[in-house]
Amino acid sequence: MSNEFTLFTLAVKNLKRKPLRTGVLIIAIGLLVSALVFALSFTRRIDSSIKITSDRLGADLLIVPTGSRGAAEDVLLENKVKSFYMDKNILERVKQIKGIDAVTYQTYLVTMSGLCCDVPETMIIAFNQDTDFVIKPWLSKKLNRKLQKSEAIVGSESALNIGLGLTDVDSVLFGNVFKMVGVLDKTGTGFDTAVFIDENNIDDIIQKGKSVIKPDQISVILAKVKKGLDPYKVAGDIEDSIVEVDAVARKDIGKNIINTLRDINQIFFITVIVAAILSVFLTWTVFSAVANERAREIGIMRAIGAKESHVVTLFFLEVIVISSIGSIFGIAGGTTLYVLLAKSFTIMKNISTGLSGLERVSIALIGLFVGIGICIAGALMPIRRLKKMEPLLAIKEE
Repeated sequence: MSNEFTLFTLAVKNLKRKPLRTGVLIIAIGLLVSALVFALSFTRRIDSSIKITSDRLGADLLIVPTGSRGAAEDVLLENKVKSFYMDKNILERVKQIKGIDAVTYQTYLVTMSGLCCDVPETMIIAFNQDTDFVIKPWLSKKLNRKLQKSEAIVGSESALNIGLGLTDVDSVLFGNVFKMVGVLDKTGTGFDTAVFIDENNIDDIIQKGKSVIKPDQISVILAKVKKGLDPYKVAGDIEDSIVEVDAVARKDIGKNIINTLRDINQIFFITVIVAAILSVFLTWTVFSAVANERAREIGIMRAIGAKESHVVTLFFLEVIVISSIGSIFGIAGGTTLYVLLAKSFTIMKNISTGLSGLERVSIALIGLFVGIGICIAGALMPIRRLKKMEPLLAIKEE
């Protein structure tokens, strides 16, 4: 049964006749698919991270001190540890802007291992539990109560950095002992590397003198816009009325990264297109040579009863076998390249989100279909010529 003759087994035998030529075509398709998979993985990871951060922020507007937009995005998107401050009285001015439905605020404190704290460099986020709508939903699920003074809850990455195996661990933050009472689920945002405390702890931290923050200072105001209103319009009104702040609509978070990503996408796209064109020409050249070599063979097949469809199927099977093997190697190579090089790119180094299983499968399928499609496109003309070949003329050709 294993030696049964089929068009597929004949196609495989035909490919084995010229192993070098078959190998070259497989390598060419593999390199093309590898470049495509790497490019798609790279851009998809960054785009996905920005979208997740935007969706999970829980606010329509992010309001920060003038000139601090980039720093705020570094905290949210890239897990960088930064601090910036503005006067707390700006909160009341924001509330007066038409279209604002709800506001809350956060204060960012940066730890310094060995100087103020016994934890690695970490972002400490102090928040108001009465007005908060960003952290509170997670807190309710994990702790089912408010944080008390000298208590903290940590992000998933911070739990690993601090060495938490269990909750209820004591740590010193800015000269004060805090009990770590819970770990938040992974969010895919900068909050994963943070430690959260109630804002009532700020006065003690200021008194210890181990932070640069001053009384009545905050870092970020998070605002919800009334239903039906345009967040961009409200953001513009805030900046027009309060010159000390920058207002960023949720959908604009990561805009600078997106613009950079667009340029990178264009470079990747042009590279893949050029590689695809070269692969099409290579496939056309290879199968043109194959058609010339097998003209007499095809003529004999037709003369003894093979139909046009048999000839077409035979060569398409060869194309599919070559392109499938090349695409599979390309998918493996592109994925490996992405995994090995991802952390070497500054733009991706600190992004906490990775590709989901579904995204990896989708990218692999795209690579597979593109690899097969390129091979088929290149082989169409030679196959069409073989299909139309007259059997007797083919047999007579030397």
